[in-house]
Amino acid sequence: MAKRPELRSAEITVERLDQFSTEVRTAEMTTYSRKGVLAAISTLRDKLDALERNIDPVKLPDAFFDPSEPRLIGHFVALALISQERKRLDSIEPFYGSGVYAIYYTGPEGLYAPISSTETPIYVGKADPPAGAATITAQETKLYGRLNEHRKNIDKVAGINLADFEYRALAVQSGYQAAAESHLINLFRPIWNNETKILFGLGKHGDAASTRSNNKSPWDTVHPGRKWAVGNPEAKTIDTIYAEVTAHFERSHIFQSTENVFSAFADGIRRADRTMIE
Repeated sequence: MAKRPELRSAEITVERLDQFSTEVRTAEMTTYSRKGVLAAISTLRDKLDALERNIDPVKLPDAFFDPSEPRLIGHFVALALISQERKRLDSIEPFYGSGVYAIYYTGPEGLYAPISSTETPIYVGKADPPAGAATITAQETKLYGRLNEHRKNIDKVAGINLADFEYRALAVQSGYQAAAESHLINLFRPIWNNETKILFGLGKHGDAASTRSNNKSPWDTVHPGRKWAVGNPEAKTIDTIYAEVTAHFERSHIFQSTENVFSAFADGIRRADRTMIE
């Protein structure tokens, strides 16, 4: 009995793949050709996956939840952070743990008016644990130390008042803090974070002009007061920084309430679930 054309075609394709595999394994490939072969394999894999889904009479679900998926872990840790109580930065006390944090501005400074007293943080960050830390006490006080460093820096400079800052902090299992920080930065685009490339420099350490040439960070230009930054040339003029900050807030989504934030997280989780099965 003659085989159906589609079955014979499938068998021929498998034979050709075996031949292709043998040729690739024995070839002396250049860097360029290796990249080309890998790209072709990736394309082939995607097309075969799409074909499999297309001919299978049982369809895939709209979403697939895998709690071990790294992208979702970042979502969940970030969501747990937003669920924490906001506290005053000027009254922070030592506590154990490493993890992630968010700093919020609540004051009257006009430059930050669009985010003042909202759920959009002015800065987010992480504190990494010591190597091999398996318990919260073994993580030491890394998270507190990082926040306390920010507290001291804010208290030194002009244009802002330490009493106008609040924070959220979350100690997390070692290894999860980086994914959560990345998600928080991508969601909120905090104006003080380096990744936003506008008013960065809060976390910068001493770079005295007498020891080496180093541009003054935009943060130190807008908020002078750290002695080691005096005398360094400005990376950007204050007028440029103000214009960039204004433009950033005009094009960014400002989260006014925790409900807005939770809705954004839910949308992100749905997209991640769908991406996993596409």
